[in-house]
Amino acid sequence: MSDPFNRVPGGTAKAVLEYLARQIVDEPDAVGVETTSAGNGQPVRLRLEVAPDDVGRVIGRRGRTAQAIRAVTRAAAARDGEEVFVDIAD
Repeated sequence: MSDPFNRVPGGTAKAVLEYLARQIVDEPDAVGVETTSAGNGQPVRLRLEVAPDDVGRVIGRRGRTAQAIRAVTRAAAARDGEEVFVDIAD
């Protein structure tokens, strides 16, 4: 089923994820988000890439920052009626 509004799958979630990551890291120009969508109602997979020195900053102590980023990104996707998974590249 195609989108009648011609939206990009995971577009809002991708924008939110990129914004959050840029605010946390020391090198915001190194932040990249790769989107993978199988279509047909399948969840969108977002892969967050940051500079090697910033990976620990994005993950946080005991993964709490990563969990918070994933929760906010999922909430943004839910507003569009989508489901997303966030992977953090290391």
